[in-house]
Amino acid sequence: MPHSHPPPPPPSAPSAPSTTSAPSTTSTPSTSSAPSTSSDAPAGELAKAYDPAAVEARWYAVWESRGYFRGDEKSEAEPFCIVLPPPNVTGSLHMGHALTATLEDVLVRHRRMSGRAAVWLPGTDHAGIATQMVVERELNREGTTRHAIGREKFLERVWQWKAQKGSRIALQHRRLGASLDWSRERFTMDEPSSRAVREAFVRLFEAGLVFRARRLINWCTVDRTALSDAEVKHEPHQGKLWHLRYRVEGEGDRSVVVATTRPETMLGDTAVAVHPDDPRHGDLVGRTVALPLAERLIPIVADAQLVNLVRDQSHEKPMRRNCSRM
Repeated sequence: MPHSHPPPPPPSAPSAPSTTSAPSTTSTPSTSSAPSTSSDAPAGELAKAYDPAAVEARWYAVWESRGYFRGDEKSEAEPFCIVLPPPNVTGSLHMGHALTATLEDVLVRHRRMSGRAAVWLPGTDHAGIATQMVVERELNREGTTRHAIGREKFLERVWQWKAQKGSRIALQHRRLGASLDWSRERFTMDEPSSRAVREAFVRLFEAGLVFRARRLINWCTVDRTALSDAEVKHEPHQGKLWHLRYRVEGEGDRSVVVATTRPETMLGDTAVAVHPDDPRHGDLVGRTVALPLAERLIPIVADAQLVNLVRDQSHEKPMRRNCSRM
């Protein structure tokens, strides 16, 4: 506990047994198979089995109401702060969360009892696409969609979901006994959090550390949004590698060979990209090649981002994957 001596019990707690010879009483036997609690045992005796539900929730409420976990920003003691990794609001806590909470709780309680101004910040993560998917499933069961109800109504449903799931996660952390400062609880879509994220990205952009540009992305055709690589499930398939020969216009038999696993999209090609540092194709940038079968002319462009130039370390020669279709 974060204090040097136990606090007095709350008003609802049973009073301590007296040392006088008060008559002992016997509780009525119960037919339930639940473990005995202190109220089931005769006065002055401990229960045969410890029932955490009868003790821990009550005492945690006492600790929280008395502000034992609240950080004091006016304290002159050396500060110590930990941010709880915010669990996704789409689910409930699992063993991994319990392990993290236990380890961080040990650290925070130790610093708090050592005299540091310790604070442990709680919160939940909006888990944007996962939350959207769960809420949309609910709408589908109701026979409607997010497009049918509109943006504002859909956001209302998301916030309702957050209120329901977020409160359950907070309750689970309380049941774990985590000494979190609940007065500072945050949600990643709260206005202060959103404002801090915008400020951070603006500063990074102004410092030249992040940039915006056109890049190949993972596009979800259902949710109609970009997905990170971590949100994409890759499935390996046995396929074939096809080598397509693009004849360079006006160069006789000279051609550019492109390896691909999707030859069927060839007729939609708009250009062939080569790496600007590839000596075999440097002089072809700006020229045109004939699209196989269609014989339609498309340009050759240089793109160091799209084309991966792999070098043979022993001979410093460009290897395969030197061209790309666009």
